[in-house]
Parts: sequence; C-alpha cells; structure tokens
Amino acid sequence: MSPTIKRVLVANRGEIALRIIRACHEEGLEAVAVYSDADRLSPHVRAADLAVPLGPPPAAQSYLDIAKLIAAAQSAACQAVHPGYGFLSERAPFAEAVAAASLEFIGPPAAAIRTMGDKTEARRRMQQAGVPIVPGTMRPLADHAQARPEAARLGYPVLLKAAAGGGGKGMRLVREEAELEAGFEAAASEALKAFGAGEVYLEKYLERPRHIEIQILADSFGRVVALGERECSIQRRHQKLIEEAPSVAVTPALRRRMSDAATAAAGAVGYLGAGTIEFLLAPSGEFSFLEMNTRLQVEHPVTELVYGVDIVREQLRVAMGQPLRVHAGTLQPRGHAIECRITAEDPFNDFLPATGVVSYLRVPGGPGVRWDGGIEAGNEVTLHYDPLIAKLIVWGETRGVALERMRRALRELTIVGIPSSQAFHLRVMDDPEFQRGDIDVTYLERAGERLLVGEPPAELTRPLAVVAALLAEERRAAAPPPPPAPSAGPPVRPSAWLLAARRDALGQ
Repeated sequence: MSPTIKRVLVANRGEIALRIIRACHEEGLEAVAVYSDADRLSPHVRAADLAVPLGPPPAAQSYLDIAKLIAAAQSAACQAVHPGYGFLSERAPFAEAVAAASLEFIGPPAAAIRTMGDKTEARRRMQQAGVPIVPGTMRPLADHAQARPEAARLGYPVLLKAAAGGGGKGMRLVREEAELEAGFEAAASEALKAFGAGEVYLEKYLERPRHIEIQILADSFGRVVALGERECSIQRRHQKLIEEAPSVAVTPALRRRMSDAATAAAGAVGYLGAGTIEFLLAPSGEFSFLEMNTRLQVEHPVTELVYGVDIVREQLRVAMGQPLRVHAGTLQPRGHAIECRITAEDPFNDFLPATGVVSYLRVPGGPGVRWDGGIEAGNEVTLHYDPLIAKLIVWGETRGVALERMRRALRELTIVGIPSSQAFHLRVMDDPEFQRGDIDVTYLERAGERLLVGEPPAELTRPLAVVAALLAEERRAAAPPPPPAPSAGPPVRPSAWLLAARRDALGQ
C-alpha cells in the first residue's frame, strides 16, 4: 500500500530547502520548514506553509539534532521528511529514526545508505556487481605500517581516503613512501573529526582523470533509470565548483556503458529515489567507480535542464509509492547546461569564507538562466554553515551558447556586502583551456595562477561601486538630519551622476 503524504518536513536550509518547498507545492503537497535562530529571516522560512524553530545557530544544536527534527515533523503533523543534501541526508541513523517515528524518509532505505556510506563495503559490492573500481584495498587499514606494503603493491602515487567519508574530507595524496606516515595520520585524524570514524583505506591515484557522475532514479516497481552524465572536474580540494551536462569527453557509446554500470550499482543495493554514481574517467577512456551519493546532488539542476526532468518531484513520487514518469532509453540530452556555485568566499584570498550582511542583491535573468538562491538583501551570512549561498545555472543549445550565457549572467549578478566566487567563475568562463573542454580534476592546480592572481575584473567592480554609493546615500537620507548650522544655505541636491546611477541601478 502506498503511503499517504500530504505534508513534508524539509530538514534543511538555504537554497536546497527552498528548492524542495517549491517542488512540494508543484506536486500538490504542503511543505514545513525548519530554521535555526540565524535563519529566521531566510527565504525558505517564508516560502513554506509552516515553519518550526530548531534553536541556536550551531548545526549540532539545530539541523543535525535528529530528536528536534523528528519532534518538528510530528508537531507539524507531517507524513514525510526530505533531508535535502548535506547535514543528515546520508546518515542511516536519521533514516531509521524517521521510519521509527512512522514517517516516510524521502530517500533510499537506511541499509543502502549504510552500505554505500562505507566506502570499502561499497567497493566490494560494486566489484561483485561487475562495476569497474579503482585498484586499492578492500578493507580499512589499521595503521601506516599496514598501508606501506599495500602502497608499494599499487605503486605511488596513492590516495589515503576515509572509509566513512565523502566531500574530500579525510583524503590525502601520497606521492612517495616518505610521505605515507604523516599522510595516514592526517587522513585518519580528519576522518575522525568529520565523520566520527577514523578508518582509512588506500586507492591508486589516477593521473589527470575527469570526475564524471551518472544521475539515477529508482522506484519501487523495479525500474532504475540513468539520466546521463555530469562533468564535475572543476574542483578545489575535492570540492566541486562548476558542473556541466553533458560532458564533452563522453560519447554516446561511453554514456551507455557508464549508465549501465550506474544502474547495476543502484540495483546491487536495492536503491530507491534519486542518487548519483561517481566515476573517474581516465584519458584512455576507461572509467572506475569512485563512490555513490545516496541523496540529491547540489548539481542536479544541470541534468534537469538537459533532460527535462524534475528530479525532486520524482523523489516525491517515489516516496508516495508511484512509478517514475521517465523511462530508460527514451531520453537523450538536449543542449548544454552549466552550473556555477556562488559561495561566500574570497577567491583571491585562498577562498577564505566570508561573513556579513547582504546589503544589495541583483539576480540575473533572461533566456536560459536559472537562479537557485537561498539569500536575499538583508540576510546575514554566518560561519555556522557551508558558504554556498546560491547556484547560477544556464542552458544553451550548444556548449558555446551556454558559455556566453553564463558570462552574461555572471556580469548581471550583483552582490554587495560580502565577497563571493562570482569573479572566479567569470575568469574560468574566459579561460581558453576551459572553453576547449580540456579539463580534469587537476585543472585548478594548473590554471590557478592565471585565475586567482590580481584584482577582480573591472566590469564586476564598477557596478558594485555604484550600488555601494547608492546604498550609502540611502543610509544618509534615512538618518536623522543634523541640527541646522547658524548660516545654513540652500539644501544640497544629489549630484547628477548619483541621480543617474540610482536610475540605472533601479532599471529606470
């Protein structure tokens, strides 16, 4: 019997919470938001049908508190919980707690989360399913002494990786034996802090691979559908910065092979809902399983634009026991989509996270432009959460059109009050190497000097200066007037330049 869902608790914040709330409304469902004290004025709170406070800003006391989230869902009479991405989305205990409270978890079964969250167990399962894997150890290593002969067998360079990890945490590249002991200790320590488990395993390091992932959807009727690939090779410290679909390196034949491997991987763990199988694609054209993300991905919009599928609505349908609306073999990529992650970081200062109040925000628009944002003017960006504040996504008939469209959209975007990654993205769009599609996971290491040195492009700083002047003028106008001077003359009018700048900023 399919579950009856009328109201969904969205156990997340920011842009992804707003994205899920919109999908719920389009699917005819009510959405309940949760928020910490720091997020009480966030757009996702107002967009929901009901909002429940969680308490103090630290995530451990709000968005990571399972008991508070379950209590919020029950108090709001919800029938289901959507975890979004990040926070608790890939924590099997959360999925189990939701089920124990007689609520529907909008995601895969807890057993699938647990299996694919254990990277060594996932590697064993994939090998059994016939999915190619990167050469490496199949079980966690006790210490650096146990890692030494394994590294020698694989041949340097090697990667030390957290067995319970993801997102680039608990990962160290070791290029020679002398670096192994320090690398092992650093990876294990970081893994323990990030995931509560310090187990580490070893993989052969592949030189200059592309990071390619396949989006899959699976329903309770045994259907598993692959929605093509995403190119996610533009990374910094294993954190994705720019994604696109399709990949210039993937031919139709290779797409079929990777899609077959991805559906086999999902089937091997009894998967349900939306998930992503990540692969490393070598220059030779051979690919190997990297990991599975048992949740909605940050970069899902590029797949939606190219394949015309609303992935979040499909998640909701699967949770309600309904069949997928898409069928394997019937969809082909149409056009090209690019996503830039807009983060509150200073790219010209080693991507240092920034805080502050967004005093002005102008969002780009026009044909083929999508803005998935979680902030608006007046919102405060804090250090309590991930620096991602929005995603700028464009679609074009060809990759060239999409590149030009992203350039235009990035120039239209205006954010005042905090530094952002906007200027970095514009430089990447202008970089000949990126324009040729000649990219891999080492792109930023090779191109960083020309992308991250110097001042932001002038075409971005000029609008910021104009808006800053306008805001300063508005603040002065709103301030109480000073007492008149004894010999006050006629009132001073704003300059013609300032009046023209105000009209331009307001689109008048």
